[in-house]
Amino acid sequence: MEIATKAARKRTQALPAFDLLASLDSAGAPRSVTKHPRGAVVFSQGDPATDVFYLRQGSVKLSVLSQTGKEAVVAILRPGEFFGEGCLAGQPRRMATARALNASTVFVIEKSHMLTLLHTQPSLAERFLSHMLARNIRIEEDLIDQLFNSSEKRLARALLLLARYGTKDESLLLPKLSQETLAEIVGTTRSRVNFFMNKFRDLGFIGYNGSITVNRSLLTVVLHD
Repeated sequence: MEIATKAARKRTQALPAFDLLASLDSAGAPRSVTKHPRGAVVFSQGDPATDVFYLRQGSVKLSVLSQTGKEAVVAILRPGEFFGEGCLAGQPRRMATARALNASTVFVIEKSHMLTLLHTQPSLAERFLSHMLARNIRIEEDLIDQLFNSSEKRLARALLLLARYGTKDESLLLPKLSQETLAEIVGTTRSRVNFFMNKFRDLGFIGYNGSITVNRSLLTVVLHD
């Protein structure tokens, strides 16, 4: 039981932030800085994949739109995370749309410059690899979560991850998210999200009055069999 508990705690912890700015400054690497207001599109599904992006401030939603018009949220990014890195592996076009959830600042690094950095800056390459491996593990855990856990547990885990559980002891305020967006992340309906959010609030697991504050006690929902 103790081993299972530790594993569950680890699965709800957020990815470690990657401090790219210091590495770029030390290497003298060129990059551009773009600012996006809430709701602005950083890139769209199907766009040519020519750059790597690094989120400096704000939050960004990655979503995929099916041919039938159904949208699924595949990630909510926080400061210190890369996105659009598929171009480094030969991805010709964007597989998802990146949209700012609030005012965001993004570093844009051309593919050729990023590849040069990874070849000439061993410390940056090592940290980038560790970061991407951690994200890959998260994606596998997300798939397992989607296949085997109830929508209530999936929502609790999503809220903990969005609140970066494990990085600080105190309760954390989430970026502004609608119930529709949470439903797209969890893979359920907005009415089910509304039901569980009210339940979590009544139990004291979250503060929910327009904005969302997540308490550490929400972990009990993930650990409960």
